[in-house]
Amino acid sequence: MSTAAVTPLSTTDAETLISAARRAAEAAGVTVSVTVLDAGGHLLAFRRDDRAVLISGETSTRKAYTALQLDAPTAGLVDLVKPDGPFHSLPTALDRPLLFIAGGVPVHRDGRLIGAIGVGGGAPEQDHGFATAALEELSR
Repeated sequence: MSTAAVTPLSTTDAETLISAARRAAEAAGVTVSVTVLDAGGHLLAFRRDDRAVLISGETSTRKAYTALQLDAPTAGLVDLVKPDGPFHSLPTALDRPLLFIAGGVPVHRDGRLIGAIGVGGGAPEQDHGFATAALEELSR
């Protein structure tokens, strides 16, 4: 295992993620909120479009937090918390703002978790697409 330091997610990186997610959403005609958290779960950047539903600010943040804590896209976790799923009690077992709806994606650099992005405001599949489009932009 490499012990080389990994550059943390910067505010510049966070702004790149926000801008790219918003461009993808705008191209689809969707108003969104976008949250970027660092590896410690601290807010690095947030932006809510003028006409985005108010709750999208909360959902984008919870999606990012969930993706960060579980180091997995929230889109892949939805079935795990259904009544017959293996983690069905997880959303209520912890006193944490977890949200198992597509739109949260962890951010990695050199194989290490450095943060997460969450998008809220569109349909869950759209939000996931906007978040992954932002990651593609960051990796360029």
